[in-house]
Amino acid sequence: MIHMQNLNVGLIGGGFMGKAHSLAYAAMPMFFWPAPALPVRKVIAEANPELAAEAARRFGFENSTSDWRTIIDDPDIHVVDIATPNHLHAEIAIAAAEAGKHIICEKPLARTGEESKAMYDAVKDKDIVHMVAFNYRRTPAVALAKKYIEEGAIGQILNFRGTYLQDWSADPNSPLSWRFQKSIAGSGALGDIATHVIDMARYLVGEFSAVNAVLSTWIPERPVQTAGADALGTVRGGEGPRGKVDVDDEVMTMIRFANGAVGSVEATRNAHGRNNYITFEIHGTEGSIVFNYERRDELQVCFASDQADRRGFRTVYTGPAHPYGEGLWPIPALGIGYGETKIIEAHDFFKAISEGGSVNPNFADGYQVALIDDAIIESAAKETWVEVPQVTD
Repeated sequence: MIHMQNLNVGLIGGGFMGKAHSLAYAAMPMFFWPAPALPVRKVIAEANPELAAEAARRFGFENSTSDWRTIIDDPDIHVVDIATPNHLHAEIAIAAAEAGKHIICEKPLARTGEESKAMYDAVKDKDIVHMVAFNYRRTPAVALAKKYIEEGAIGQILNFRGTYLQDWSADPNSPLSWRFQKSIAGSGALGDIATHVIDMARYLVGEFSAVNAVLSTWIPERPVQTAGADALGTVRGGEGPRGKVDVDDEVMTMIRFANGAVGSVEATRNAHGRNNYITFEIHGTEGSIVFNYERRDELQVCFASDQADRRGFRTVYTGPAHPYGEGLWPIPALGIGYGETKIIEAHDFFKAISEGGSVNPNFADGYQVALIDDAIIESAAKETWVEVPQVTD
């Protein structure tokens, strides 16, 4: 019989991301067996007892609470999972670190570089595993792109172009959720979605040295949300009172990388017809790589070494021969979804806990992304290039 460690999870936040994380904890051992450890869905916290009890029933947690501090104080909890709005991340994570808990925190790590630094300082000298949930880098096709790059298959990287385009907030009557309020979110499309592409750019190309950005707010007011959780534009605010939007709807930035490459990132939540359009195109001296998350089982590659009469983009369908293939589906192009990226994320997180190692992206990565965000905001305000500070121990 295989013996695996049970690790009790306390999840704080029962919304969209709480559902995604709960699914990952339940399914991870089904995909990756023997599992590195068995996540036990022990306690979930929500804003009030009724919501907490409902979330526990829905997501399979043994207990519920309306006070997240009880999770921190519980000696039986090994893992604290932070799936709350951004303004709560720092307080919860710092308390969890002080209690010696392993931590996974949704992105962005915090609202600002200053908050992120406080979170990083809280964990860096502790014997705990900490992770920030940039799950898209765990899409097998993205990991395959990383493999090709590290093998030198496309040579020296010259250029990175990345996008994250959505349309869920393009309707001016979608409500003023917390995602449009700087005091809670910190920023708009920049922190919410551009950070995913920034993370992939760092993962695939390297560190940013400078940025030159434009931030735009297209819808300055939205109907005040009177009830219910953030539903990413699937509900309407009606004709009631409207409140001010004080974050960006769109960000565009040019990038200078520390290794000499150049690039750009564009993100908006106001692009009609774009659902979850995460893309990157990377050009190197020996070839190119193209990825589109809406066709997430595919990676397009072109190698300069191919014969001239057959040189061009080919499509690789990810499957058992590719990263994470041993735990997913047995035939290439059977297809994965958003949930699988979270399952892979949970596997790597619990593997690090079980083996006493570390995992990326961690709080240092989240802090570095926050410093890039701060530089983008400064660049847009000053209309000039801004150098990006680097995280140091």
